[in-house]
Amino acid sequence: MTNTSIRAVLWDFGGVILSSPFEAFNRYEAAHGLPRDFLRSVNAINPLTNAWAKMERGELDEAGFGAAFAVESAALGHAVDGRDLLPLLSGEVRPRMVAALRTVKARYKIACLTNNVKRGHGPGMASTPERAAAIAGIMALFDVVVESSKVGFRKPEPKFYEKACELLAIAPDEAVFLDDLGINLKPAAAMGMRTIKVGDPAMALADLGALLGLTL
Repeated sequence: MTNTSIRAVLWDFGGVILSSPFEAFNRYEAAHGLPRDFLRSVNAINPLTNAWAKMERGELDEAGFGAAFAVESAALGHAVDGRDLLPLLSGEVRPRMVAALRTVKARYKIACLTNNVKRGHGPGMASTPERAAAIAGIMALFDVVVESSKVGFRKPEPKFYEKACELLAIAPDEAVFLDDLGINLKPAAAMGMRTIKVGDPAMALADLGALLGLTL
């Protein structure tokens, strides 16, 4: 049975529709002799104002981000040029998530809320035009797409979620939001959204299906 109190489902892109870039980060760390999850530890320091946050808001270009991230990572013991990490951001498409998008779209408004950077081809930051075309087909399913690099603010800033609700013409408590990062879910929950943390995609879809009354 359709949940009549919910009007929209909001989806993160990388880590939800695509596999998590953290998997690629771990492979990079192993290949370069860095401690596991070192790159995430760099991003965890000053997460609202660090190099990564500024890059996603469009405040730094690639060269500026590379230098700023190198300074931040060096402070933790291993200098890494941030430009090396940008090709790692585009994960693999999760077909079951795309199928779920199509099923949910038949009954609810859907939106993509993505922190991204100004590089590659499109919101998925695809490395080739061919891959970009495949991702564009997925993005076309969404009624609304909110990209940090275009609007100038990012998750977990509350106005990012407010912008999505405004574009969808809904109240926050009429939305469900899926993201793979708890830091991004907390503000949404505080606004009244139902939230689902995506670790195991199958479990996340089971939780979403139970909430919406759908088989996903």
